[in-house]
Amino acid sequence: MAYPSSSTPLANPVSIVSPHFCAPYPVDLAIVRKVLTITDGNFVVTDINGNIVFKVKGAFLTIHDRRVLLDAAGNPIVTLKQKLMSAHDRWQVFRGDSTDSSDLIFSAKRSSMFQLKTKLDVFLANNIKEDVCDFKVKGSWLERSCVVYAGESSTIVAQMHKKHTVESILIRKDRFNVTVYPNIDYAFVVALIVILDGINTEVDV
Repeated sequence: MAYPSSSTPLANPVSIVSPHFCAPYPVDLAIVRKVLTITDGNFVVTDINGNIVFKVKGAFLTIHDRRVLLDAAGNPIVTLKQKLMSAHDRWQVFRGDSTDSSDLIFSAKRSSMFQLKTKLDVFLANNIKEDVCDFKVKGSWLERSCVVYAGESSTIVAQMHKKHTVESILIRKDRFNVTVYPNIDYAFVVALIVILDGINTEVDV
């Protein structure tokens, strides 16, 4: 795959969730979102060969939105929790099945309260001041066309794109692909996509 100059692969692994999820080559993942499902397993993430890499278990009918990213064996990787009473739809991501502040990995929020295009600022747990974001997501969630950048730079670390199939139209499944660039934590990128879905599902309702 040829990369534009603004998306030169990063030399050192960028591990956010775990080094286990950093590969020295591009990782292509397919994400299937079951549109009409509000029970467990509304998201399934596979590799290009159709092998399940992650599943997302959701708890949507509670006071706050809480989702758990699981590996293929069902072990919790991270827990995503919407912060109550936050003006910018802030989500927090914790290690494993914890929601303890000591296990916070990163948080993400909309860049502004009112926006037509998707803009998400991502802050790692050690970025206390949050003057500058560590990652940024831009694009159109409606078109499933979003790009993840490193901080305020033009360096692309992942990008997603919609995939229309006959099955997706007939069975009401929302399918799209994401390419995670070399040495980037792909569990982190999938967690960002789950947050985007959570924010935009709330907007749609």
